[in-house]
Amino acid sequence: MKEYKVRGAGAIMRYSDFPGEKMPIIFIHGLGCAGSFDYTDVAFNPALKDHRKIVVDLLGAGYSDKPVDFPYTAKAHAEYIKEFIEDLGIERLIVYGHSLGGAVAIELAALGDEKIEKLILNEPNLEPSRNWEASYKIAHLSEDGWRAELPELIAKFEREGSTMWAATMRNWLPEALRRLSKDAAAERHPSWKEMATGFTIPHTFIYGERTLPDNDYDDLVAMGENVVVVADAAHPMAWEKPDATAKAIKGIIG
Repeated sequence: MKEYKVRGAGAIMRYSDFPGEKMPIIFIHGLGCAGSFDYTDVAFNPALKDHRKIVVDLLGAGYSDKPVDFPYTAKAHAEYIKEFIEDLGIERLIVYGHSLGGAVAIELAALGDEKIEKLILNEPNLEPSRNWEASYKIAHLSEDGWRAELPELIAKFEREGSTMWAATMRNWLPEALRRLSKDAAAERHPSWKEMATGFTIPHTFIYGERTLPDNDYDDLVAMGENVVVVADAAHPMAWEKPDATAKAIKGIIG
């Protein structure tokens, strides 16, 4: 892994940079996840072998530093990712974001899209999180007892079968989980859906077949947005279907 010192944060973000002659793709993971855990199989898939792949662990997650005083909103993550891209000297790139990493990718594009060739949003958070979603459950833990309640909630996710996700979530700073979840549950104007669908840069949404039916998917299709469905895939498709995920990305970027 490589290290990047985040400007003004006194913290280091760690990332992998896999070589390739074609345009770089940056992978931004979601809540409770880590790029180092999620995207190695996708990055090394033959479908993407010619592209440079940059796989980050966001601050608060994975192998990156976990400063307690960082705000951990989607926009705060996007701000240092923008600086990271600038400091790497990248002129053009493809941005991929999954789940709440999709919201980070949307905020990144909103900060300035002059370097973004294409935006790929894999089942992104587009509206305030709903009561069946993990970010909603974490955001609505009690104000007084959330530190004690969070480990039991993660254990509940594990008992329900999300063992890999629970494993990576336990490596997150609890405050990072809490603050990003509260950001996901908040009302905002414009919404992430309005922001994403309003971009002039080419953008495509990916959904797993087993995620459907989904209200956001239905809205995007009705709006005429570019939407790709990965057969027999669910929300954690990078773990479950890395080959199909890589091929879907390749199909979008050409």
